Amino acid sequence: MTPFKPARRILTRASWSEQRRIRTILRKETTGGILLIIAALIAVVWANSPWSDAYFGLRDYEIGPAGLHLRLSLGAWAADGILAVFFFMVGLELKHEFVDGDLKDPAKALVPVVAAFGGVAVPALIYALVNAGDPEMLRGWAIPTATDIAFAVAVLAIIGSSLPSAVRIFLLTLAVVDDLIAIVIIALFYSDHLNGWSLGLFVLPVVAYAVLVQSRPRWFAERTWAPWLILLPIAIVAWALLHEAGIHPTIAGVVLGFVVPVRRKDPTAGPGKGLAMTFEHNYRPLSTGFAVPVFAFFSAGVSVGGFDGLARSLATPVALGIMLGLVLGKPIGIVSSTFLLTKLTRAELDEDVRWIDLIGMGMLAGIGFTVSLLVAELSFGLGHVHNDEAKVGILAASLVAAIGSATVLVPRNRRYRRIAEAERRDTDGDGVPDLWDASPTDATDATSKH
Repeated sequence: MTPFKPARRILTRASWSEQRRIRTILRKETTGGILLIIAALIAVVWANSPWSDAYFGLRDYEIGPAGLHLRLSLGAWAADGILAVFFFMVGLELKHEFVDGDLKDPAKALVPVVAAFGGVAVPALIYALVNAGDPEMLRGWAIPTATDIAFAVAVLAIIGSSLPSAVRIFLLTLAVVDDLIAIVIIALFYSDHLNGWSLGLFVLPVVAYAVLVQSRPRWFAERTWAPWLILLPIAIVAWALLHEAGIHPTIAGVVLGFVVPVRRKDPTAGPGKGLAMTFEHNYRPLSTGFAVPVFAFFSAGVSVGGFDGLARSLATPVALGIMLGLVLGKPIGIVSSTFLLTKLTRAELDEDVRWIDLIGMGMLAGIGFTVSLLVAELSFGLGHVHNDEAKVGILAASLVAAIGSATVLVPRNRRYRRIAEAERRDTDGDGVPDLWDASPTDATDATSKH
């Protein structure tokens, strides 16, 4: 007689060390998300005020060395230059997830990867169907594929919802995979006039950067001035070469972030965090508190021309495709792909997670602000009428997605609070909550902290 084999569970709790790391990231992303919302609101209000000419004059003011092909508007500098800091953090997160996070384990990685691809494919398909027949409008097919984790986590903080830890980690991991897909899309579909010489030369500063951070990680971790004086100039050269090569230069941030070591290699120092964790801790405030809000300020401003103009913009195929893609396509793609995966693998959701939680989380993932605005500019160009329509669609979709997710998640807050209380309970006072005490890995982690 064949013994009973319990169904495999998905969306279970991560290890305590990973749980602590994710909590720190989400806390910082909450602050950054609120700043991003404030920056976007200022831009929208200013762009539709009697002083709108000053806003657009500031956004379009050009600065930089023309001889190096870097005479760019402030709006372009925000999108091409400052946002590279955000993509550097994405590179660090990707490296950590592949080395020590959920993406390291194929069994755990399968769920967020499949959900992310579903959350990209369905919105893109919806946008393409709405804009079928117009090649120019079809260039924006990738706009509704992104998820803005900072904006999403800020919404969670505002509505007071405390999703189970497994769902929060799933949302963050999904957003990381989502960012990786967006990076590939930008590199493959939004690069033109490739300059082979510049692309080849780009490898040289990347190799130099990699050799330095891999060979002297403790040196750079212990000297806060060293990354600014040594690594930053190398990073700027890499960025400039990729810009000249015809590939969106923010990709340089991803590449440089990905070569930073995650694990400590010095056997005499014992177990501990690598340089990637140090950089993530030191520079995330620069990304969430400055780079992303500045980009949002210069990119979100759009003159809608009053309520009549707003209604006309919302009715355009570009805006409609984006709104349907983000508000409906995201949750449909994420939930349906996850549901299909459970059926194909005979898996079950963890006991703390319900399908209604995933629906709310899928709606939350429909907030595609930062990368969506970037892809819109790459699709149509700054100041183009379709870019303005795309901005209206992104802003409207983000608002509707936030309200929709709140409608689903807020009524479940009582249950979420009970789960959160259980996850915080630490009866023996060892610093590790009781729910994680049973894990040998977490016990080892707890010992290393005392």
